[in-house]
Amino acid sequence: MKLSDIQGISPAREKALHQAGLTTPENLVGFFPRTYIDRRTVLPIRQLHGNGEKVTVMGTIASVQESGFGRKKRLEAILRDDSGMLKGVWFKGISYFRNSLKKGEQVAFYGTVKRYGRFLSMAHPEVEQLSTGDDPGSSESDPGSDRFTGIVPIYPGNQFFKKTYITSGLLRKWALSVLDHTRFPEFLPDHIRNRFAYPDRHTAYRWVHAPESPDQYKKAIERFKFEELFLFELSVVTLKKTVFDKAPGIRMTNTSPVTRRFFNETLPFELTEGQKSALSEIKNDIRSGRQMNRLLQGDVGSGKTIVAIGAILMAMDSGYQSVLMAPTEILAEQHMHSLSQWLAPLGVNIRLLTGHQKKVLREDIQSDIAGGTAHVVVGTHAVIQEAIRFYRLGMAIIDEQHRFGVSQRALLRDKGENPHILVMSATPIPRSLAMTLYSDLDISVIRDLPPGRKPIRTRVLREADRPKVHRFLSEQIREGGQVYVVYPLIEESEAMDLKNATEGFDQLRIDFPQTSVGLLHGRMPSEEKESVMRDFTQNKIQILVSTTVIEVGVDVPNATIMVIEHAERFGLSQLHQLRGRIGRGLRQSYCMLMTGFRQSKEARTRLGTMEETSDGFKIAEADLRLRGPGDFLGTRQSGLPEFRYADILNDQFLLEVAKKSALELVASDPDLKNPEFNSLRRVFLPYLEEKKKFFRMS
Repeated sequence: MKLSDIQGISPAREKALHQAGLTTPENLVGFFPRTYIDRRTVLPIRQLHGNGEKVTVMGTIASVQESGFGRKKRLEAILRDDSGMLKGVWFKGISYFRNSLKKGEQVAFYGTVKRYGRFLSMAHPEVEQLSTGDDPGSSESDPGSDRFTGIVPIYPGNQFFKKTYITSGLLRKWALSVLDHTRFPEFLPDHIRNRFAYPDRHTAYRWVHAPESPDQYKKAIERFKFEELFLFELSVVTLKKTVFDKAPGIRMTNTSPVTRRFFNETLPFELTEGQKSALSEIKNDIRSGRQMNRLLQGDVGSGKTIVAIGAILMAMDSGYQSVLMAPTEILAEQHMHSLSQWLAPLGVNIRLLTGHQKKVLREDIQSDIAGGTAHVVVGTHAVIQEAIRFYRLGMAIIDEQHRFGVSQRALLRDKGENPHILVMSATPIPRSLAMTLYSDLDISVIRDLPPGRKPIRTRVLREADRPKVHRFLSEQIREGGQVYVVYPLIEESEAMDLKNATEGFDQLRIDFPQTSVGLLHGRMPSEEKESVMRDFTQNKIQILVSTTVIEVGVDVPNATIMVIEHAERFGLSQLHQLRGRIGRGLRQSYCMLMTGFRQSKEARTRLGTMEETSDGFKIAEADLRLRGPGDFLGTRQSGLPEFRYADILNDQFLLEVAKKSALELVASDPDLKNPEFNSLRRVFLPYLEEKKKFFRMS
């Protein structure tokens, strides 16, 4: 069956469907409604009281016009049904609704109804376009027409659909036509489908496009979400069992003299329970004979670096090199500084490799790495370039893993013969994301902070509070404290009216004439940045004006105050990362979020969250809900799988049960040899091959 075989799909409409990505009847059936309207419960306008009830009303657009001027300008659309009329009013998005609402169009309004005099009104109602009055495909049998009663599916809109009058009614009718002529076979095992009372696949499609009750479409859509998540989790469980967990790893079983010396004699503080647990898990991994693939997750300041040092020393004691890859040069330099402080006294040779080093130095470092005299290599993406050859790589560590993708991890793995992989993230990742993004990894979490750390006190302040803020800064500096002042820009921007770092630097030198003020930003040469940070670390600079280059990597325990200018312009995770630069010592620390007068609702939520909690995992959950998974990770190379129906944010329970079902199935029949699973095998094996490509294993 082809699209052109379906009654009502003309060549022009077929082209529009193709442009929307619907190229086959199967695609058409898999194109799900974005919402439903239950016309059985829609109220006639005459029955509305206008006392603030939330309702759905349906009717025909009688008129659309703009009214008022300036701030009082608005768009008004009159909706009529057989019993009366109601006015929809928009003060924002006027041009959009003016173009999308047409006289004679069949629509539904959903919102809060209020009465003003003798008029019923909805402010900013949600609008569902049901059909167009001049739609040549509309008829009494067309569910998109106003004569149809029951539960009406509303499909996602598309610019190509509008040009050829493809309505929700037509999409539904075409989907049902496909289902009448094509049988979609089942592949979920009966025992799983029966456990959750899911309909068979063909019935589920019919319940999606023509449900007889809300329970039907809810159950059908849940079934397709589970199906997606089950296939994904089944591939992960299979790959872990057959590839990841069986990948031969370097067995490290030496007596670990340097490791013991470091933790027993050199380290001046007691490890937290989280650090001890993570080190124990790493030790078990590298002694197991299989390749370690582990994520070390911990909040800012939780002590992940010490755990990484432990992994490096375990490798060194067994005669292997280690590499630590960071996303930026400034973070790589900070790691180099930290590792040198801890490990140089133990005779560990550490080399820094970045993309901007001079040729002579770079060649010397490459020779050191290839010859094996470099025990540890710290660097940026430069460490995975083809020219870099390791003598005997045994431990590969990736910091700020969310800034890298699966491919970079695979390239690092290729630098040795199955080196152990430890990836670290200072951005706490909610469990639902971790289960998908890092499905191939075992996870260690450090939830506790080093003893003696005090919670950072955070307050949202306005420009009127600035004199009070400056007095407080003066008091703290007199008591020996140091201050970060963070700006979102380096230099003045005509596009945004924001205070910038250079201007702020000049003003602070005037406001604090007896205080040393420094400036740090990403455009400065590396040597100059290092000089400024060295002076700040040594308390030669008391106020450091900076851009977000200090978001990660910079560690100055004496810095107790952070002032973030235009805090409403920063994301929640970024604010948390910035705040993590203070509170590293035993003194009380303070974070002041300076804001402008105008704030969006989302900005107020972000800033309120910062005031309420310093728990990175709670902040990550809030940020994920505000931004969604893609924006939360901030990169297309994040390795996040794409799901058509499932939402890993809102379907976490389904993700959990899908994983449990996959684990049970693989435990009972790893190769799916039971004849009961023949249909599943036919679908799953091609899917598994795609996942192997995703993880670069084929």
